[in-house]
Amino acid sequence: MRNETSYGNGFFSILKGAGVALALSLTAVAVLACLPLSQKLVYPINQTLKVVAVSLGTLLFVRGEKGWIKGIAIGLIFTALSYLAFSAIGGDFSLSWLILVELLLSALSGALSGAIAVNIKR
Repeated sequence: MRNETSYGNGFFSILKGAGVALALSLTAVAVLACLPLSQKLVYPINQTLKVVAVSLGTLLFVRGEKGWIKGIAIGLIFTALSYLAFSAIGGDFSLSWLILVELLLSALSGALSGAIAVNIKR
């Protein structure tokens, strides 16, 4: 059996977790775009979907030890990738203070999910 805490496995599990979180987020936002919602609801729902996506990506791929650090990494990489993806879709790459909120929220949800992921029995 391969060592789950080696650098390569840890790095690729972080990338896989961030990739799955991005795929879940993009899918959820596509479904959300089809629903008739007021503009006031779109941002909170979008942030909730991103937190859920980071949490699921972290719970699925974090193993071994230092789960909270791996979870933070998944959250930060996810935020960077989702910023690039959603900016490319929207055609606007301008930064605002909201990206800091997203970074903090993703890092926090990743850290909590990572701590949970390494402590649940498989």
